[in-house]
Amino acid sequence: MKARLDAIDWHILKELQDDGRMTNVELARRVGISAPPCLRRVRALEDAGLILGYRTLLDEKQLGYDVTAFAMVGLHSQTEADLIAFEETVQKWPLVRESFMLSGEVDFLLKCVSPDLQAFQNFVIRELTAAPNVDSVRTALTIRRTKDEPVVPIDR
Repeated sequence: MKARLDAIDWHILKELQDDGRMTNVELARRVGISAPPCLRRVRALEDAGLILGYRTLLDEKQLGYDVTAFAMVGLHSQTEADLIAFEETVQKWPLVRESFMLSGEVDFLLKCVSPDLQAFQNFVIRELTAAPNVDSVRTALTIRRTKDEPVVPIDR
């Protein structure tokens, strides 16, 4: 069931996506309510699972992760047990930053970051293609990022 949010809840979500570090007092000022009810609303949004957490976005290239690549993985079997087993394996790979199960020709799309091309190739050869139930792996190296909006579009 989709959440029922009023205009203030939507405004809180938008403001927190724009700046998750602001104080509750500043958030309350921006959305036009006092601090105590603002804090109650934020906690209710967290408890409802609408706010999943707070993060700092880092520049991976400046931290030495020069390669961003995608791996498209096909599995031999798509039974629920095999899909879950692969998902659990993916959780153990630090180079994989995002993983999506897909419909169609590819079973999983993995977004990977790596210090260099050799490290990514080693991961693909030694870990990804060697993982149980992996049938095929195709990779694509990124040339440049053309959009980076890791937030939900809120236009209310």
